[in-house]
Amino acid sequence: MKSPLPLLSLLLGLASVPALFAADTPAVSSSPAQPQGQAPAAPKPPPDVHGVDMRTQSGPPGQRYSPPSPPDNGLPTFWLIGDSTVRNGSAGDGTNLNQWGWGAPLTFYFDPQKVNVVNRALGGTSARSFYNANWKNMVGMIKKGDILIMQFGTNDAGDLPGIGEETKDTTNRGGQKEVLHTFGWYLRQMINETKAKGATPIIASLIPRKRWEADGHIKRDRDTFAGWAGQVAKAENVGFVDLNEQIARRLDALGKEKVDLLYVPNPTPEKPVGETVHPGWDGAVINAEVVVSGLKALKNNPVAAYFSDKAKAIAPATP
Repeated sequence: MKSPLPLLSLLLGLASVPALFAADTPAVSSSPAQPQGQAPAAPKPPPDVHGVDMRTQSGPPGQRYSPPSPPDNGLPTFWLIGDSTVRNGSAGDGTNLNQWGWGAPLTFYFDPQKVNVVNRALGGTSARSFYNANWKNMVGMIKKGDILIMQFGTNDAGDLPGIGEETKDTTNRGGQKEVLHTFGWYLRQMINETKAKGATPIIASLIPRKRWEADGHIKRDRDTFAGWAGQVAKAENVGFVDLNEQIARRLDALGKEKVDLLYVPNPTPEKPVGETVHPGWDGAVINAEVVVSGLKALKNNPVAAYFSDKAKAIAPATP
């Protein structure tokens, strides 16, 4: 994995940025020879990097959706669900254009001897598509004492807006009849089913896109998905981490030129805007730090006892 320190030091100039990687990172073992004419397999992350079980980041090869199970069933599990901004690519290992979701670096802020951090997010999903398919594959594994954080909104523009009980009859891509619900309705189903398992749900608002307002600030989504996520969290009395606002503040402070370096691919003369949704490793580290700061700011933080030493330097988010 690429170390976040060189670029983060350039961007932030902060000695307090946690050193996520030591100099003795295990080398990736050499891959077996490929049959003649066959493209080499994508490189896999090294096992157990600095004590973090990488099974929490990638499933068996060759399947689009093969997420992991908790590596230690004797521990509580912190489940992460969402879209590609949480877990990028089918394996979540950076081999997709070197883009990363914040769920990958987040593991380094938790003690693997105290909690499993299991990233079940999947790129391209909305709250609706995740609930209708992916959720069914994992909800049975959630147990009493677990914690789940959900972040949706990036891919939800085609679903019903808002948080109400409105419905719409439609035909899905498979030609089957389907009843559409609102963005908030799907969040509530996952909240209620998590609570029914004796686990604690948390809502996070979607990370902001790299879109600049005329006044030099990153555009927020207060009137759409970020706002709706907060409304559902308040109505259901669950923890809320406002990543949309908190990450936008970090990007505002950095400014356009430095923020451009965080997204992959970077802008080029041919494509001056560059990527606007998916960060590289350094951007994912910043986003993961904001997740930790948001969790620390919760009135009743259910993961407080599970932070690693690397999380100690991160202050709680301010309102």
